Amino acid sequence: MADLDLATLTITRAAQALRSKEVSALELTDAYLRRIERLNPRVNAYVTVTAERAREDAKRADAELAAGRARGPLHGVPIAHKDLYETAGIRTTGGGKFHANHVPSADCSVARKLREAGTVLLGKLNTHEYAYGVTTTNPHYGATRNPWNLAHIPGGSSGGSGAAIAAGLATATTGTDTGGSIRMPASVCGVVGMKPTYGRVSKQGVLPLSYAFDHAGPLTRTVEDAALVLSAIAGYDANDATTVRTPAEDYTAQLGAGVRGLRIGVPRAWFFERCDEEVAAGVEAALAELRRLGADVREIELPGVAEGVGATFAFVLAEAQAIHADALRTRPEDLGADVRALLQSPAPSGEALMTALRARDALTVTVRRALESVDLLATPATPIVAARIGDDTIRMGGANENVLAAMIRCTAPFNATRLPALSLPCGFTRAGLPIGLQLAGRPFDEATVLRAGHAYERATEWHARFPSL
Repeated sequence: MADLDLATLTITRAAQALRSKEVSALELTDAYLRRIERLNPRVNAYVTVTAERAREDAKRADAELAAGRARGPLHGVPIAHKDLYETAGIRTTGGGKFHANHVPSADCSVARKLREAGTVLLGKLNTHEYAYGVTTTNPHYGATRNPWNLAHIPGGSSGGSGAAIAAGLATATTGTDTGGSIRMPASVCGVVGMKPTYGRVSKQGVLPLSYAFDHAGPLTRTVEDAALVLSAIAGYDANDATTVRTPAEDYTAQLGAGVRGLRIGVPRAWFFERCDEEVAAGVEAALAELRRLGADVREIELPGVAEGVGATFAFVLAEAQAIHADALRTRPEDLGADVRALLQSPAPSGEALMTALRARDALTVTVRRALESVDLLATPATPIVAARIGDDTIRMGGANENVLAAMIRCTAPFNATRLPALSLPCGFTRAGLPIGLQLAGRPFDEATVLRAGHAYERATEWHARFPSL
């Protein structure tokens, strides 16, 4: 196989090739390493490439597979972690200067689970500094660029993770999501991003932005790949107080069930307001396709979204200020300008946090009640496509709007409510930039979210497109 053919494989296809001996794990790994060497200087998805470790992992996988000791569908598959995921013996920077030489002694829970599943670790991926932003224009490790147009952002904060999948620099990557940081890069990079229910996947050993709102999850090329990775990393962890003892599932089991009879609610207010015309058209076409596939697509009301989103970021600010208090006090000049400005914002008062808590809980109740009458919610993943690198504002509805505020508008409500949400490709603009569809579901019902996403994906071809690099 040519390097490009290998690099565009899904997890499912790679696993088949490995087990049929069409390709070895070492050959697959070397193909990725060559591609990273050639393309990463342009995309800047990786901040650390672990070539020696990757080849060791691959040789071990080949030996185990040859001996009939298959660990599962991820065995021998090359992956990469967002550089917030602690990895034993490999630096974990968090995208910040303070952690430039931080070398953990142990893997975080997700990295450990994926290592035990037999994956091959290619390296660590760029992130917006300490996950506090949406552009991945990192002042310390350089800007990550969108593979569809290198002048544009890949979203954030898991921008390196989204760009690596889009550019064919890994078969799967990990991300974190506090206000949309898995789904935003997935949306603007034309890949799949899954934010599980809060408590479904352990965050132990993941450098935090917000203990109350952070989620860990996968970015992949297809919905089936996301289901495979989620199956490997989900589950209760006694070392993470936020995880819930709810049985994990084989998230691939229901993928073929289709959407016939599923009730999909479409909230127009907030989610479709100030939405790019081409994005709105792409999402409307996706809704029409879901109807054609047999889903009952209906409009619903979700009041209180603005208040719930505001509440989320009051908490995030308070937590981030506490987490980075030492840096702010001793070396504020070593923080990037945008993150430093956020962290130096006036701290919310106790009264403001209580008001925010009530708004968050009110939105959670509203959304959960809505999900009693429908099975899923469908919205744009991001109301805009990827902004140009360096642009702080974007023109929307005849007025300028902050890029961060625009990017999080559709994703943040599902961080506030802690519900599972998926972004998957649903089109491209005339300029060739990806558009994302978001599907959200009931607590711990990732299976239905993935099932609907898979049905839409199988009926369309957006996920099969590949950028010309």
